[in-house]
Amino acid sequence: MDIIAQLTVFVLAVFLGVELITKVPPTLHTPLMSGTNAISGITIVGALMAAGSGGGGLVSFFGFIAVILATINAVGGFMVTNRMLAMFKRK
Repeated sequence: MDIIAQLTVFVLAVFLGVELITKVPPTLHTPLMSGTNAISGITIVGALMAAGSGGGGLVSFFGFIAVILATINAVGGFMVTNRMLAMFKRK
């Protein structure tokens, strides 16, 4: 794919993501966040593959940064889900 097609897909994905997120009611936001933890897990796997691909120093560096950021995202998502589920426990 050429750079114009990639840029077009990126811009459309950003626009679609913003539109979808702004339409989600607050009562559904936290349960949907727990569903995105699976996506974060897939991102971690992809980042690990990029970091260990042996494509050079820059590719490994960006893969390493991606692993760190995806891990932070996944752990944060599980923490939010845990807090949400704690609200429903009987005291």
